[in-house]
Amino acid sequence: MARKTARPGRTLALLFLAIAIMFGGIAFAGTWKPELGLDLRGGTEISMTAENSEGGSVPRESLDEAKSIIDQRVNGSGITGGRVTTEGNDVIKVSIPGTGKVQQETAERVRQTAKLRFRLVACSPQRQCGAGADAGGSMVEDPSTGTVPGTSPRAPFGGETASGTETATASDKSDKSSEKAEPSASPSASASAEPEKQNDNAVVKVDDAVKFMRNVPQEWATAYNSFSCPAPGAEPAEDIPGKPLLTCDDDGIPYLLTPAVIEGTEIDEASYGIPQQQANYVVTLDFKSKGDKVFADTTGAIAGTGEQFAIVLDAKVISAPTADSRISGGAQISGDFTQESAAALANNLKYGSLPLDFPEDGIQTRVIGPTLAGNQLTAGLWAGLVGLILVVIYSVLYYRGMSIVVIGSLLVAGAATYGMILLLSETAGVTLDLPGVAGLIVGIGITADSFIILYERMRDDMREGRSMRVAVDTAWVRARNTCLASDGVSFLAAFVLYVFATNEVKGFAFMLGLTTVIDVLVFFWFTHPMTKLLAGWGFYNKGHVLSGMDKRAIGMMPASGTTLAGGKA
Repeated sequence: MARKTARPGRTLALLFLAIAIMFGGIAFAGTWKPELGLDLRGGTEISMTAENSEGGSVPRESLDEAKSIIDQRVNGSGITGGRVTTEGNDVIKVSIPGTGKVQQETAERVRQTAKLRFRLVACSPQRQCGAGADAGGSMVEDPSTGTVPGTSPRAPFGGETASGTETATASDKSDKSSEKAEPSASPSASASAEPEKQNDNAVVKVDDAVKFMRNVPQEWATAYNSFSCPAPGAEPAEDIPGKPLLTCDDDGIPYLLTPAVIEGTEIDEASYGIPQQQANYVVTLDFKSKGDKVFADTTGAIAGTGEQFAIVLDAKVISAPTADSRISGGAQISGDFTQESAAALANNLKYGSLPLDFPEDGIQTRVIGPTLAGNQLTAGLWAGLVGLILVVIYSVLYYRGMSIVVIGSLLVAGAATYGMILLLSETAGVTLDLPGVAGLIVGIGITADSFIILYERMRDDMREGRSMRVAVDTAWVRARNTCLASDGVSFLAAFVLYVFATNEVKGFAFMLGLTTVIDVLVFFWFTHPMTKLLAGWGFYNKGHVLSGMDKRAIGMMPASGTTLAGGKA
């Protein structure tokens, strides 16, 4: 005999407690309406006109690459309903539904052109410059102290840097090497060589950046000493990769940075997490082959010196770690990261660099209306309501008293689904569009099917002579397996649609998958326990004519007027 389910009342109580906690969180957030998609509500449209930083027309491949990066920022999960399209040869249009907090943050990320570069730190409050620079721009060391006059002694590796305690180390799969980069050529040798013409829009060699960092020209030292960070919201400094940069970080710490040595486009992957046997978050970087070599040369040049390299996003320093060795094959940036700050840094590194410039005067924002008429949503909701009413009417006529389980299952599933949509709208920016409404309507049938499977299995067992109390447990084993197989197929279909379909279909796939998962939970935590609870009531287990469990209803007694072998029933 199948194992009996103990205490169905406790299971039901736990389910209702979970739903109550969920709606308590919703009440705390103060959100009782889901965010609607662009087709039902409209939203914000941001039009961005691109410029080629190297002059000339905008390359089509660069525009497509920028569109792909922005699409990852706006709608990487595919459930926020954002749309990114190109128009003409130089315009990218971003449409964001809703006006909630998550959508506003997304709009701010879109407005950031996000030029990401790696530079060396020439001057900072920890590494002052200018006081020991001669007219030729060389730094004169004080033999009595071993330091440059007017500068702070170099902090030991792992000590606090200007941006905190951030340190770059090799990632687990990288090869650590104590070998340092080859020393740069001497000034005399460089002076005798024919200088190469430097393109201001291109990165410089590592040796040239190191030479600038350790021999800051007088004019740049003077500029740094008189530099003060701009007020919040002021126009950022112009970030030209081939030129030094005077800028600050979010804490108002000023920096003089060397020309860039790596463009952000050389980052292949960026992620965050807590490594094994560690307690703090780190950000892990993987570079493309060219970027990996340059990064190895850069970290090798400053390894163990306390000198810093800076990660610069939109002309602002977002991290300035040191390095303890030459790093290749990947790196980890560790420091006083929280989960939020580590995630933000990883996202900036992963999606930060665009291959095109988007000047501020070429970015326009406007409010757009819904792409579908308002009656489309009304029609969709009416379709769902009519379908729900038909399911309830059929259940009452066919299953009689047992239809209370069907109606209860639909109500519980509806409450759980609506609550999850509200929570996801508030926390993850999920929007409900017309395809999503269709996915919810399909979920009505999925929930009703689960009860029908269980009930028909019970009828089969009761026709074999089992009581209702026994039939609930024996039928549950077979009905459970059938329900899991059916819902598994539905979830797989939703998953395939979500992964391979366009954004317009992802809403349907997501809602179909959500309702399928909720159906499984309701089937296990409500439908079965509720049926088990009703089986203990005399109204049902004694076969009352209105219970839906009498002999005629389950097919053990022919209807009045039919003939059996031997006479009338």
